[in-house]
Amino acid sequence: MNEHFDIIRAIVRKDPKAFDVLYDSFSTKVYNTALSYLQNVEDAEEVTQDVFLKVYQYASKFNEEAAVSTWIYRITVNSSLNFIKKKKRFSFLKFGKTDVELPDFEHPGVLLENKETAQSLFKAIQDLPESQKTAFILGYIEELPRQEIADIMETTLNAVESLLQRAKKNLRVTVKKY
Repeated sequence: MNEHFDIIRAIVRKDPKAFDVLYDSFSTKVYNTALSYLQNVEDAEEVTQDVFLKVYQYASKFNEEAAVSTWIYRITVNSSLNFIKKKKRFSFLKFGKTDVELPDFEHPGVLLENKETAQSLFKAIQDLPESQKTAFILGYIEELPRQEIADIMETTLNAVESLLQRAKKNLRVTVKKY
Protein backbone atom coordinates (compact mmCIF):
# COMPACT_ATOMS: atom_id res chain seq x y z
CA MET A 1 0.00 0.00 0.00
CA ASN A 2 2.87 2.37 0.79
CA GLU A 3 4.13 1.92 -2.76
CA HIS A 4 0.85 3.39 -4.04
CA PHE A 5 1.45 6.49 -1.91
CA ASP A 6 4.90 6.73 -3.51
CA ILE A 7 3.32 6.46 -6.97
CA ILE A 8 0.89 9.30 -6.19
CA ARG A 9 3.78 11.43 -4.93
CA ALA A 10 5.69 10.65 -8.15
CA ILE A 11 2.66 11.67 -10.24
CA VAL A 12 2.60 14.98 -8.38
CA ARG A 13 6.31 15.40 -9.28
CA LYS A 14 5.28 14.80 -12.93
CA ASP A 15 7.19 11.51 -13.20
CA PRO A 16 5.93 10.19 -16.58
CA LYS A 17 6.31 6.52 -15.62
CA ALA A 18 4.39 6.83 -12.35
CA PHE A 19 1.03 7.40 -14.00
CA ASP A 20 1.56 4.35 -16.23
CA VAL A 21 2.29 2.22 -13.17
CA LEU A 22 -0.83 3.45 -11.39
CA TYR A 23 -2.94 2.92 -14.50
CA ASP A 24 -1.62 -0.62 -14.92
CA SER A 25 -2.41 -1.36 -11.26
CA PHE A 26 -5.98 -0.04 -11.23
CA SER A 27 -7.40 0.24 -14.75
CA THR A 28 -9.06 -3.19 -14.79
CA LYS A 29 -10.70 -2.60 -11.40
CA VAL A 30 -11.90 0.85 -12.43
CA TYR A 31 -13.25 -0.43 -15.76
CA ASN A 32 -15.05 -3.40 -14.18
CA THR A 33 -16.62 -1.22 -11.51
CA ALA A 34 -17.75 1.35 -14.08
CA LEU A 35 -19.10 -1.46 -16.28
CA SER A 36 -21.11 -2.82 -13.35
CA TYR A 37 -22.78 0.57 -12.96
CA LEU A 38 -23.15 1.58 -16.60
CA GLN A 39 -23.68 -1.78 -18.30
CA ASN A 40 -22.27 -0.42 -21.52
CA VAL A 41 -18.71 -1.00 -22.73
CA GLU A 42 -18.25 2.40 -24.37
CA ASP A 43 -19.66 4.25 -21.36
CA ALA A 44 -17.43 2.25 -19.00
CA GLU A 45 -14.39 3.08 -21.15
CA GLU A 46 -15.33 6.77 -21.07
CA VAL A 47 -15.74 6.77 -17.29
CA THR A 48 -12.45 4.90 -16.91
CA GLN A 49 -10.68 7.63 -18.86
CA ASP A 50 -12.45 10.28 -16.79
CA VAL A 51 -11.40 8.59 -13.53
CA PHE A 52 -7.74 8.52 -14.47
CA LEU A 53 -7.88 12.10 -15.69
CA LYS A 54 -9.26 13.08 -12.26
CA VAL A 55 -6.62 11.00 -10.49
CA TYR A 56 -3.92 12.82 -12.46
CA GLN A 57 -5.49 16.25 -11.92
CA TYR A 58 -6.12 15.80 -8.20
CA ALA A 59 -3.08 13.72 -7.19
CA SER A 60 -1.67 16.72 -5.33
CA LYS A 61 -4.86 16.91 -3.24
CA PHE A 62 -4.66 13.25 -2.13
CA ASN A 63 -4.12 13.45 1.63
CA GLU A 64 -2.98 9.86 2.35
CA GLU A 65 -5.65 9.40 5.04
CA ALA A 66 -7.22 6.58 3.01
CA ALA A 67 -5.68 3.91 0.85
CA VAL A 68 -5.03 4.88 -2.75
CA SER A 69 -7.38 2.09 -3.85
CA THR A 70 -10.15 3.53 -1.67
CA TRP A 71 -9.63 6.97 -3.17
CA ILE A 72 -9.69 5.59 -6.73
CA TYR A 73 -12.79 3.48 -6.05
CA ARG A 74 -14.52 6.55 -4.58
CA ILE A 75 -13.71 8.54 -7.73
CA THR A 76 -14.96 5.62 -9.87
CA VAL A 77 -18.24 5.28 -7.99
CA ASN A 78 -18.91 9.03 -8.08
CA SER A 79 -17.95 9.30 -11.76
CA SER A 80 -20.20 6.35 -12.64
CA LEU A 81 -23.16 7.74 -10.71
CA ASN A 82 -22.67 11.19 -12.24
CA PHE A 83 -22.48 9.65 -15.71
CA ILE A 84 -25.79 7.84 -15.10
CA LYS A 85 -27.44 11.07 -13.92
CA LYS A 86 -26.14 12.96 -16.94
CA LYS A 87 -27.31 10.23 -19.29
CA LYS A 88 -30.78 10.17 -17.71
CA ARG A 89 -31.12 13.91 -18.33
CA PHE A 90 -30.61 13.30 -22.04
CA SER A 91 -32.72 10.15 -22.30
CA PHE A 92 -35.96 12.02 -22.93
CA LEU A 93 -36.08 10.34 -26.34
CA LYS A 94 -36.97 7.04 -24.67
CA PHE A 95 -40.22 8.17 -23.07
CA GLY A 96 -42.36 6.10 -25.42
CA LYS A 97 -40.62 2.86 -24.46
CA THR A 98 -42.53 0.62 -22.10
CA ASP A 99 -40.70 -2.68 -22.56
CA VAL A 100 -38.21 -3.79 -19.96
CA GLU A 101 -34.91 -3.70 -21.76
CA LEU A 102 -32.18 -5.98 -20.47
CA PRO A 103 -28.65 -4.65 -20.72
CA ASP A 104 -26.68 -5.95 -23.67
CA PHE A 105 -23.14 -6.22 -22.40
CA GLU A 106 -20.86 -8.89 -21.03
CA HIS A 107 -19.26 -8.31 -17.67
CA PRO A 108 -15.79 -9.90 -17.49
CA GLY A 109 -16.73 -11.80 -14.32
CA VAL A 110 -19.79 -13.54 -15.79
CA LEU A 111 -19.53 -17.01 -17.27
CA LEU A 112 -21.18 -17.59 -20.63
CA GLU A 113 -23.72 -20.07 -19.26
CA ASN A 114 -24.86 -17.49 -16.68
CA LYS A 115 -25.28 -14.65 -19.19
CA GLU A 116 -29.09 -14.51 -19.19
CA THR A 117 -29.29 -14.63 -15.40
CA ALA A 118 -26.59 -11.96 -15.20
CA GLN A 119 -28.53 -9.69 -17.56
CA SER A 120 -31.57 -9.89 -15.30
CA LEU A 121 -29.45 -9.29 -12.22
CA PHE A 122 -27.69 -6.26 -13.70
CA LYS A 123 -31.01 -4.79 -14.80
CA ALA A 124 -32.33 -5.26 -11.26
CA ILE A 125 -29.18 -3.67 -9.80
CA GLN A 126 -29.93 -0.53 -11.83
CA ASP A 127 -33.28 -0.25 -10.04
CA LEU A 128 -31.66 -0.17 -6.57
CA PRO A 129 -31.26 3.09 -4.68
CA GLU A 130 -27.75 4.54 -5.19
CA SER A 131 -26.36 3.57 -1.79
CA GLN A 132 -27.62 -0.03 -2.06
CA LYS A 133 -26.33 -0.25 -5.63
CA THR A 134 -22.89 0.96 -4.58
CA ALA A 135 -22.67 -1.40 -1.62
CA PHE A 136 -23.85 -4.36 -3.72
CA ILE A 137 -21.49 -3.70 -6.65
CA LEU A 138 -18.47 -3.14 -4.42
CA GLY A 139 -19.32 -6.04 -2.11
CA TYR A 140 -20.59 -8.77 -4.38
CA ILE A 141 -19.30 -7.93 -7.84
CA GLU A 142 -15.93 -6.34 -7.00
CA GLU A 143 -15.66 -8.51 -3.86
CA LEU A 144 -14.10 -5.78 -1.74
CA PRO A 145 -13.75 -6.20 2.01
CA ARG A 146 -16.66 -4.69 3.94
CA GLN A 147 -14.40 -2.18 5.73
CA GLU A 148 -13.04 -0.90 2.41
CA ILE A 149 -16.61 -0.47 1.17
CA ALA A 150 -17.37 1.55 4.31
CA ASP A 151 -14.30 3.70 3.66
CA ILE A 152 -15.21 4.23 0.00
CA MET A 153 -18.79 5.13 0.88
CA GLU A 154 -17.65 7.18 3.88
CA THR A 155 -19.97 5.33 6.23
CA THR A 156 -19.83 2.71 8.99
CA LEU A 157 -19.37 -1.02 8.68
CA ASN A 158 -22.85 -1.56 10.19
CA ALA A 159 -24.37 0.76 7.59
CA VAL A 160 -22.69 -1.23 4.80
CA GLU A 161 -24.03 -4.50 6.19
CA SER A 162 -27.52 -3.00 6.38
CA LEU A 163 -27.29 -1.68 2.81
CA LEU A 164 -26.18 -5.09 1.56
CA GLN A 165 -29.07 -6.83 3.31
CA ARG A 166 -31.61 -4.37 1.90
CA ALA A 167 -30.06 -4.64 -1.56
CA LYS A 168 -30.31 -8.44 -1.53
CA LYS A 169 -33.91 -8.25 -0.33
CA ASN A 170 -34.84 -5.74 -3.05
CA LEU A 171 -33.01 -7.75 -5.71
CA ARG A 172 -34.89 -10.94 -4.83
CA VAL A 173 -38.16 -9.11 -5.48
CA THR A 174 -37.00 -7.27 -8.60
CA VAL A 175 -35.25 -10.19 -10.33
CA LYS A 176 -38.52 -12.12 -10.35
CA LYS A 177 -39.96 -9.44 -12.68
CA TYR A 178 -37.32 -10.12 -15.30
